[in-house]
Amino acid sequence: MYQRTKLQAKTALIGLSLLLPFCVNRIEAHDGPHQDSPQLKWPEHLYKPTPIPDRICTSLPQDPTTGFSVTWRTDVSATEGLAEIALAEGGPDFTSKAKQINGRTQAFKSNLGKALYHQVDFTDLKPATRYLYRVGSGTHWSEWIQFQTASSKPEPFVFVYFGDAQNQIKSHWSRVVRQAFADASRAAFFLHAGDLVNSGASDAEWGEWYYSNGFIPRSIPVVAAPGNHEMVNVKVKTDEKDETDDDKTKTVRQVTPHWFATFAFPENGPKGLKETCYYIDYQGARIVVLNSNQETNLQAEWLEEVLSQPGPKWKIVSCHHPIYSSAAGRDNKPLRELWQPIFDRHQVDLVLQGHDHTYSRTNPIKFRPGSLTELNVPTGQQTQDEGGTIYAVSVSGPKMYDLQPQTFMANWATKTQLYQVLKVDGDVLTYRAMTATGDLHDEFTIKKRDGQPNELVYSKIREK
Repeated sequence: MYQRTKLQAKTALIGLSLLLPFCVNRIEAHDGPHQDSPQLKWPEHLYKPTPIPDRICTSLPQDPTTGFSVTWRTDVSATEGLAEIALAEGGPDFTSKAKQINGRTQAFKSNLGKALYHQVDFTDLKPATRYLYRVGSGTHWSEWIQFQTASSKPEPFVFVYFGDAQNQIKSHWSRVVRQAFADASRAAFFLHAGDLVNSGASDAEWGEWYYSNGFIPRSIPVVAAPGNHEMVNVKVKTDEKDETDDDKTKTVRQVTPHWFATFAFPENGPKGLKETCYYIDYQGARIVVLNSNQETNLQAEWLEEVLSQPGPKWKIVSCHHPIYSSAAGRDNKPLRELWQPIFDRHQVDLVLQGHDHTYSRTNPIKFRPGSLTELNVPTGQQTQDEGGTIYAVSVSGPKMYDLQPQTFMANWATKTQLYQVLKVDGDVLTYRAMTATGDLHDEFTIKKRDGQPNELVYSKIREK
């Protein structure tokens, strides 16, 4: 009896030893590659498309009071992309009143294979109204999703701003975006200042980004500026021969095709910068998104025009590369010299940025010629200019850089994942920077005054 029990135990241990490597590999695979282990690969089946709509994402048009756009993905069997929409009701009878709309479908090939991306534009809707929509075709449909259009009046609204997510998105960034949703579940939109992923061409990384967001982008629209990690090498036709390429082609850096398949941003920017430079007017604020990776001079001309137009009271700009860098050894002097004088001329209120993987926020400041080293004259006080612009740099993912404190910084942080909740309410804008655990790190309020510069009503200054 003892011998048989001993043999059974030995057999079980052998079986477990054979099974254990498989189990470990499965656990590691589901968490995705670690930042310090690039040799690990995602199993393709985790992020491959199916006939069921996934990666459902809402985007805002230039005028979000009368419409919105939705994009989603399927495998190649779902050749048709349809959407249905109805006014929201408290019960299920709205389905009999739903209107069906044909979407547009495009083939898309990534490193994980072939897929189809679909887009539908809902138009002629009523302002400040709740709707229910779903997307799909045949027997494969999404759930009914609630969405509210913007008001045609400058009513109060909240939005969330994120710095770079970029690395270990599923394992480390997911808690940040979910905590932000817990704090601002009725946000008008979530704004991302670039580097949403680390490799713009990696379909699995986009899969992790969607996994982390869950259902959030289905009802809270995404507004985003492209970062340098959304740029990929692309071969284009040319009349000139590139020494490293075949005849009549050359390699250039362009925004990843995933960007255009994933989002449906306004096409009101400069020619050649489709959906990477644009603006949206939302309930009393003009949100301007810039592409700091390319054609910055062209955008300067466009920016002058857009900010000169009569429009909303608040002017908020987002771009990836900071006008005032916070990380050690970095300075975007040419960008500052090109764009900041335009911000000054048109009294831009806020500029929201990423890239430096630290946190930094200025008081209102105006352009001064020179490098950051020349600007960082030790005066014992934080720099502040009446009528200037407030600049913020933030990071939401786990990748961190060393901070270089400067005199223009009113508040800063390092090795801290953050998200920012902003509320626009008439003449008052409130900004709160929150840590991944939901704790307040920074806060200020600015107030508009007729014929006078903004007043910094309250500012939480970092204790020295």
